[in-house]
Amino acid sequence: MPMIASVTRHDWTPAEVLALFKLPFNDLLFQAQSVHRQYFDPNRVQVSTLLSIKTGACPEDCKYCPQSGHYNTGLDKEKLMEVEKVLQAAADAKAIGSTRFCMGAAWKHPSAKDMPYVLKMVEGVKALGLETCMTLGKLTQEQTEALAQAGLDYYNHNLDTSPEFYGNIITTRTYSERLQTLAYVRDAGMKICSGGILGMGESLEDRAGLLIQLANLPEHPESVPINMLVKVKGTPLAEEEDVDPFDFIRMLAVARIMMPESHVRLSAGREQMNEQMQALAFLAGANSIFYGEKLLTTGNPQADKDMRLFERLGIQPEAREEHADEVHQAAIEQALIEQRDSKLFYSAV
Repeated sequence: MPMIASVTRHDWTPAEVLALFKLPFNDLLFQAQSVHRQYFDPNRVQVSTLLSIKTGACPEDCKYCPQSGHYNTGLDKEKLMEVEKVLQAAADAKAIGSTRFCMGAAWKHPSAKDMPYVLKMVEGVKALGLETCMTLGKLTQEQTEALAQAGLDYYNHNLDTSPEFYGNIITTRTYSERLQTLAYVRDAGMKICSGGILGMGESLEDRAGLLIQLANLPEHPESVPINMLVKVKGTPLAEEEDVDPFDFIRMLAVARIMMPESHVRLSAGREQMNEQMQALAFLAGANSIFYGEKLLTTGNPQADKDMRLFERLGIQPEAREEHADEVHQAAIEQALIEQRDSKLFYSAV
């Protein structure tokens, strides 16, 4: 197959995407890495920290989620965190090298009584010099505009899977509602973080369909998290078959080719990946990770392990664009070195 020109497109067809998935593995990775190098430094990875600011008792019935109130997973339910505790967690994350702080709440949508506290969190994290990201569920246009005015940089709202398979996983929110929230976020001037999950019983066509939905948006998401299902006892998907590691790497590579200017995030499931698989993921074009002990309610490789792997691969953390000078970058890298044997102080259980 001839080399695909690295251009930003919004007109991908199922036949084209399936052809990419079916390329010989080495050919696909070569194309993905070639595209990646045209837009990014191949040895820089963006580092984010994710904190659960409100845990459990979510009214949604997402079959993969331990936070759903529909399933008994033994997860302790917690109220919205105090603003001061969130800001302390953000400061701790910054100290170990994170440049973006993401806050997630187990809601169908934020309530009117909680919004003022959420906005204060955004303002406080922004004041620390970190990029801000939130995932709060469905948003109204007014809520979206309020978050933008408070200084929110990114809003995470995953599509999860293809439109055709979506109803097998979630019944309490429609696909069109998810797309509407993304449209509100874009109209408000914020950046989009949106991706999906592998390992829920979806077909190859569903994986292609998810990427088509994302790549054919009027603007590509700036961040595309690709998650591997973390199977949690008590959820309907707890007994699903494991994702083949090469299939997961293929998903990253195809996402990189289709959305060449987006950060492709190696997200949930990284705890189950060995170092060799993670190295292949970076070769396939993944250039963003969550950094720390927890990814909302499931395990994530500890910060010191990440740093050791970065050292072995010659990878450095990516600095924020507006602070990407040598002094700032050196400060981030020194903080990572000094904190290798320490842990994040927050507990996002």
